[in-house]
Amino acid sequence: MQTERVTFLTSPDHKAALDAFAASNGKSVGHVLRAASTRYLVEGEADEEAALALLVREVEAAVPLMRADIRDTIASIKRANDAVDAVLAGERPRA
Repeated sequence: MQTERVTFLTSPDHKAALDAFAASNGKSVGHVLRAASTRYLVEGEADEEAALALLVREVEAAVPLMRADIRDTIASIKRANDAVDAVLAGERPRA
């Protein structure tokens, strides 16, 4: 297997925690980091798909409500315009 070196900076406390975790599990720090990064990459993609599915459900539920609100707003604006037109024409606005 061909490998490449990855270097990252961390705090002394984090490095000590990694060393302790690896030692307590009989693994190298490199093994722990490879396993953690692999899990992060796999779960990250699953999390994005789950988040997208939740978002789609939210949008599907929200759109009909938004459409109803827009219809109500348009009707309200039409009533207000009719009332203004009546006043400008010297008429009494309808209730």
